Amino acid sequence: MKNIIFIAPPAAGKGTISEILEHRFNLPHISTGDLLRDEIAHMTKLGKEIKDSMARGEFVSDEIITKLLIKRLSNKDCKKGYILDGYPRNINQAKEYERILEELSFDIGTIIYLKISKEEALLRSMSRVICPKCGATYNLSNTELSPVRENICDHCDSSLVTRSDDNKETFINRFDTYMKETYPLIKYYEDNNNLLVVDVEGKSPDAIFEEIKKAIK
Repeated sequence: MKNIIFIAPPAAGKGTISEILEHRFNLPHISTGDLLRDEIAHMTKLGKEIKDSMARGEFVSDEIITKLLIKRLSNKDCKKGYILDGYPRNINQAKEYERILEELSFDIGTIIYLKISKEEALLRSMSRVICPKCGATYNLSNTELSPVRENICDHCDSSLVTRSDDNKETFINRFDTYMKETYPLIKYYEDNNNLLVVDVEGKSPDAIFEEIKKAIK
């Protein structure tokens, strides 16, 4: 199994598809956001440095992200492949990631861009609800992604809520910013023939999974 990297704008369903791949292919799902939070939770020396940077409103440096990524990818469960999201976010990080892969003797694998229109992404965002207790995410615009019981989490029976940033103005700004900043990265992988584009518009998570599985194999 090859390594998989997801590049996806907000509300493209990256988390849902990553979860499906994780369970069906038995691959670890690695999120750089989770790596940062885990380091802070364990109060390591690096974790304290990260917490201080975030408290000052600063971005976590690429150097720190690189250290965390090398540490995580060196674990045994990554030897047969993994799913990576949240990294790389720009061309500099992409080149640094290639250096990491060379150091670990890993193949670059498959880079997947989940393509979605702003209109569809906005609809999904406005229909999204989450569980404040366990973090499960649902989408009321898709019956496959809706909770079994109205407004109740399937996993822990907590009442579901909307995210504070799921409003039209905030979402459009997030989407436009992401596309502007990420376009050079998408073009970089396209030019290197390393990009698989999967159009997720109007497709169910299972249909998207089947398309990805076919491409990977």
